[in-house]
Amino acid sequence: MILCTAINHCLCDGIGTSQFLHAWAQLTKNPNTKLTIIPFHGRHVLKPRDPPQVRFSHPGYTETKSTQQVELLKLMQSQPLVATSFTFGPHQVLQLKKQCIPSLKCTTFEAVAAHTWRSWVGSVNLNSDLTVKLLFSINIRKCMNLPQGYYGNGFVLGCAQSKVRDLVNDYNNLHHGVKLVQQAKATTLDNDGEYIRSMIDFMEDKNVRTDLSTSMVISQWSKLGLEDLDFGEGKPLHMGPLTSDVYCLFVPVAGDANSVRVLVSVPESMVESFRHHMMVKESWESHHHEKNEDVNTNGYHVQEKLLI
Repeated sequence: MILCTAINHCLCDGIGTSQFLHAWAQLTKNPNTKLTIIPFHGRHVLKPRDPPQVRFSHPGYTETKSTQQVELLKLMQSQPLVATSFTFGPHQVLQLKKQCIPSLKCTTFEAVAAHTWRSWVGSVNLNSDLTVKLLFSINIRKCMNLPQGYYGNGFVLGCAQSKVRDLVNDYNNLHHGVKLVQQAKATTLDNDGEYIRSMIDFMEDKNVRTDLSTSMVISQWSKLGLEDLDFGEGKPLHMGPLTSDVYCLFVPVAGDANSVRVLVSVPESMVESFRHHMMVKESWESHHHEKNEDVNTNGYHVQEKLLI
């Protein structure tokens, strides 16, 4: 059985979509049961203030048309796109975390996001002085004390930014990229919600747009619980988007809660370079002792062929 859904983002975000699908599955299996989580519709909890109080800078957005000499998004969309898929298991994630020198405690998302951003930027011939950005979704339900069951858009975009030369200077050291992702998260979630309120007020201006001129956008689906969705016939063998796009998705790997799959489409001209940069480098010793050697070290090629 294949279940395909299309949901407008104006209605809900990924967490809200997952909540709806799990409720649907629950009622399919047990029509007379009460929902585990009752949906909460009230959109007023995130309404902008009157008058607006924009007290912080929000680099992920812009009020004017881009003045960048390079429009990465337009450049990529002007060429034929190729869907790519890379699976990172626990071993590959550990290798990425070891690339943080000096040592830096980080999450799987932070390590894989920094690695993907660096690889993506390094695969395009860009001026070393150009500022590039990574935009990624941050769940604000807990920070903003949103009611349980709120299924609207309870996220904002965090923004990490760097000069190209600083991001791709050393492919054996991920510290710079990871630190930027962590700082972007901390900036967004600190200040008792004031930063988020400022962002909500800022986006009320109809001239404000997400700055996509030199940005990679990552949306994390890997922690939504979609791999556990059960309509009565068992859990999914696979889940993911119907089509691939220039926007990057992190999706779960069915049957392996400790792995993450990265999906993104890139222009034909940068596919080989992107594949090369996405390969996780490891020492001979760890490679030699790794079980399931072919799958773990070259799994992204296998996954890519399967998805295409």
